[in-house]
Amino acid sequence: MQATPGISAPLARSAMAYVLAGGRGSRLMELTDRRAKPAVYFGGKSRIIDFALSNALNSGIRRIGVATQYKAHSLIRHLQRGWNFFRVERNESFDILPASQRVSENEWYAGTADAVHQNIDIIESYDPRYMVILAGDHIYKMDYEPMLQQHVEQGADVTIGCFEVPRAEASGFGVMHVDASDRLISFLEKPQDPPGMPDKPEWALASMGIYVFETRFLIEELRRDAADRQSSRDFGKDIIPYLVRHGKAVAHRFSESCVRSTSEADAYWRDVGTIDAYWQANLDLTDFIPALDLYDRNWPIWTYGEITPPAKFVHDEDGRRGQAINSLVSGGCIISGATLRRSLLFTGVWVHSYAEVENAVVLPYVDIGTSARLSNVVIDRGVKIPEGLVVGEEPALDASRFRRTEGGVTLITQPMLDRLAT
Repeated sequence: MQATPGISAPLARSAMAYVLAGGRGSRLMELTDRRAKPAVYFGGKSRIIDFALSNALNSGIRRIGVATQYKAHSLIRHLQRGWNFFRVERNESFDILPASQRVSENEWYAGTADAVHQNIDIIESYDPRYMVILAGDHIYKMDYEPMLQQHVEQGADVTIGCFEVPRAEASGFGVMHVDASDRLISFLEKPQDPPGMPDKPEWALASMGIYVFETRFLIEELRRDAADRQSSRDFGKDIIPYLVRHGKAVAHRFSESCVRSTSEADAYWRDVGTIDAYWQANLDLTDFIPALDLYDRNWPIWTYGEITPPAKFVHDEDGRRGQAINSLVSGGCIISGATLRRSLLFTGVWVHSYAEVENAVVLPYVDIGTSARLSNVVIDRGVKIPEGLVVGEEPALDASRFRRTEGGVTLITQPMLDRLAT
C-alpha cells in the first residue's frame, strides 16, 4: 500500500486494536447458552472473533486487547490456544481483559464504552497513538490501515466504519446521516425512514461497530462519559452521538478498505446474529464460488489449529457410500457410508451408515447415528444424534421437539435430545 502524502505509513504499527467481545448474542438462542457470541464456531474451524482479530493482525496491528464478559471461558480458552504467538520483545502484546471489577468492587462492564474505560491504565501502559475499537461478532475481511489514514487526513475526532445497505433494509441498523464529505450530521439508531447517502440516495450507511480515535482524545471522552450519570456507557448510544453534536465524526466506507480476492465480487460483511443468518452464512461457503473466500492466502483467517487426522470417507456400495456433495468437511471427520449434500461439518464429526444430511451446519464432535435423516439444521457441539432420527420433514413435529426458526431452520442441542428421552 502506498503511503498517503504527509502521513507516515503504516499507521497500524502505532495503533492498538481493542475488541469488544463480551456480548451474549441472545438471538442465537441456545447456541450461546454456554458461550459468548464471539466464541461461536464459524466456517468449519474458526470462531466468529477470529475475523476481527485476523483483520487487525493482517493490517499490521501488533497490540491487541480483547474485553470479555458473558460466559467467557470458551472464548478465553480459544484465545489462549490460538492467539498466544505475540512476543513482547517484538513490541507486540495480546491482552485478554475479562470484566474483573477493577474500577469498583461492585461494577462489571456497564456498556461497550465502559469496557474500554475500565482498562485505561493498561492502554496507557502501551502508549498507542491510535485506538481501533472493534466489535468481535461480525464476519468480514478488512484492512484497517486506509481507515486510519482517512482519520488522520481529515482531522476527525472519531472515524466510524460503515457499510452500504439498501435504504429499505437499513432500519435494523444504526444509520449514519452524512453530508457530501461523509461527515456525520446525525446518528440514527434503527430509524423507520433511513436517510440516503448524498451520492446514492437509495442506499444508506450503516454502522459496522468499528471506531478509530486518537488515544489521548478517546481517554478524555471516556472519562467525560463516565462522569455523566445519565450515560449508559455505550459507544453507539452515548459516545458517538455526543461527538456528532460536539465534535467531528466522519464515516469511512467499507468499500474503500474491504479485502477481496479475485473471486469475491462484492464487499462481504455479515452479522450472523440469528440462527437463520448463521445457518445461511455458513452454508454460503459451500457455493461453487462463495461470496466469502476463505482460501485467500493473502489474507488468512488465523485461528487455533487443532491437530486432527484427515477427513475420511468409507464404504462404497449402493445405499451405503461415504460421499459429500457441495460440502465442506473438516479434519477428523468420518463419513461412514453416509451422504452429505450442501453441508458444513466442523472438526471431528462422525456420520454413520445410511444417514442422509442436507443443508446442515454441524459443529465439532457431533455423532450422527445410523439411518438418521437431517435437513435444514444447525447441530451444537458434541451432540449425539440417535439412530433413525428424522428432522426437517415435519415442521410441527420439529418445533415441538427442538428450536425451529421462522426461516425453517432447526437448532438441535444435547439438552433438547435429553428431554426427548425422559
